Amino acid sequence: MKPSSLKILNDERRHRRSAILLIDLSNGEDRVVREGDSIAGALGEAVAKAFRTGLSTTVEDTGSTYFLNVYPPRPRLVVVGAVHISQALAPMARIAGFDIEIMDPRTAFATPDRFPDVPLLAEWPEDVLKARPLDAYTALAALTHDPKIDDLPLKAALDAGCFYVGALGSRKTHAKRVERLLAAGTAPEDIERIHAPIGLDIGAASPSEIAVAILAQVVKALRSRGLGDSAKGRAA
Repeated sequence: MKPSSLKILNDERRHRRSAILLIDLSNGEDRVVREGDSIAGALGEAVAKAFRTGLSTTVEDTGSTYFLNVYPPRPRLVVVGAVHISQALAPMARIAGFDIEIMDPRTAFATPDRFPDVPLLAEWPEDVLKARPLDAYTALAALTHDPKIDDLPLKAALDAGCFYVGALGSRKTHAKRVERLLAAGTAPEDIERIHAPIGLDIGAASPSEIAVAILAQVVKALRSRGLGDSAKGRAA
């Protein structure tokens, strides 16, 4: 690997951005491809797929064979609300390969005995996000039903380009949420990115089933980035 390529990869990793080390197997030459770079043909299709899946692969294009070595940041799931759904969602998300953290200023809910071995931030989201900003490889699920807690991180997630933004609540609850976000200056097209009601529509009823529906929707959003897939399910 060229020193210049290593420097770029380290910079992308430091900023939690995905990159691919593209190696021409015929001569060993390498270069770094950043997510969003324009590449034509079969190579461009393979690069786009590798970014979505996070899987390294080889591809032939215009008489050459390339190895695509993918360096994706570890996806993060930020849950707003130390509720029953969160208790089920946290271990599931870890098994699926997500870093997870839960924020909730309500100290009666955000207790270590309810969330063992889970990063738990018993602070207001505004304070948490100043120190731990959201990014494009973060999913946010707002689960408190409390506008004073949910609204700010939802807007922050949309502003940061999080790959998934979901919010618990009925359509009536979400309609009021939309009014508040519009009043706060959020663009209508950004609000359309919120999955509400949250989760794939699998008929989920219990907190654990809703957690399954949410995680499935988060994974779908992660693996369909760049495909223009705006289908939204529902669970609660």
